[in-house]
Amino acid sequence: MKVNTALILCAGYGKRLNPLTLVEPKPLLEINKITLLENCINLIQSLGIKKVIINTFYLKEKIEEFIQKKKFNLDIQIINDGKIILNTGGGILNMMNSSNKSDFLVLNPDTVWSENYVEVIHDMENFYFSNQIKNILLLTNKNLSFDKELKGDFNLSKNIIKKDLQNNLIYTGCQIINKRLLESHLVNNFPISKIWNELINRNELYGYECAENFYHLTNLKVYKELLKNN
Repeated sequence: MKVNTALILCAGYGKRLNPLTLVEPKPLLEINKITLLENCINLIQSLGIKKVIINTFYLKEKIEEFIQKKKFNLDIQIINDGKIILNTGGGILNMMNSSNKSDFLVLNPDTVWSENYVEVIHDMENFYFSNQIKNILLLTNKNLSFDKELKGDFNLSKNIIKKDLQNNLIYTGCQIINKRLLESHLVNNFPISKIWNELINRNELYGYECAENFYHLTNLKVYKELLKNN
């Protein structure tokens, strides 16, 4: 079993990167002369996934133009959030509804993805299918984060995600999720963390720890530091 479809979240305003994101959507900002979105798509291609669904809302035309211009060797579909921005949960559900698949890899382009993640994502995928679970998040220790101000989100106990006083682990922006988890929800504005919290309360949210250095565009200050270091 393997995941055949990847979803990329590209609808957000990127307000913490103003003024850059007043004219350019955050996924089209560049590190090492390559956009965050292209990094994301390259990772998906390296994972052997052929179908990509991207959601858009803010400055959607720029993302559409970028995809048309680049001519990636993948089946890429763009789904617009509609009249209102849908947040992460609503955006994921809206993209899922356009597919007949059950399991999806979901990526946030805020992270600077690279091929270094391929092996650990495959390992996470194997764990997901072997244990017949519905949601697993790729996590990394906050000590591996380039942005030292990022606080941890979770802890892990035998791959079960907990929240406690320690919370040494950061969500990297990569997860695998099953469509059935959202079947009782309507397409509207809600965060995916709402689903995670429900699962955490039942000890049913899984995590997989990654040992890669973590580069994430938290805000304008971090972005400028990343540009200096690359």
